[in-house]
Amino acid sequence: MIYTVECSFADPVSEAEWNDFYSLDKLPALISVNGFHTSQRFKALSPGCPVYLAIHSIDGLDILTGKEYRQKGGGNFARWQQHITDWHRNLYGGVERAPAIGKSEYLALSAKGPEPLIRLGLNPQAMHAVAMEKSPEYRWLAKVERTQTPDRERLPEGVHIYEPMTAQLTSDDGAAFAKAR
Repeated sequence: MIYTVECSFADPVSEAEWNDFYSLDKLPALISVNGFHTSQRFKALSPGCPVYLAIHSIDGLDILTGKEYRQKGGGNFARWQQHITDWHRNLYGGVERAPAIGKSEYLALSAKGPEPLIRLGLNPQAMHAVAMEKSPEYRWLAKVERTQTPDRERLPEGVHIYEPMTAQLTSDDGAAFAKAR
């Protein structure tokens, strides 16, 4: 299943420090939770959506309600909470593992159906919301080569482009993080 966390951050003064915390501390802590398989963080390049997106491949909802998740990764935003806006969490079925988006690629997401992504020459994967906010109910994701990215001002409605902020971490990375702590 795919677990998504989206938000914007309203304090430019502490945003770089928050991004370091999220990318360097929070993601490695999350990937060390049993049942998390991949984690990657993105920044939106297109308007009309939260600025930040984290995509995790997990075994299911019970992982997010478990003690290990609460201890290692869930809910440790107290210091930053006042600045986090437009926060959304969803759990999607239909895709078992999130694709790793490399440095030469972007992630494209559509909430308006697969057709806008197909018209852009992409091969979308369908996801349907099964828990948490359940909105949008359906989403399609696809990799896009940076050289093939359409003009962001001319993207179809409901299509957003994201650049990776981190490499995709895997559960092997999480095991190494857990040993280091």
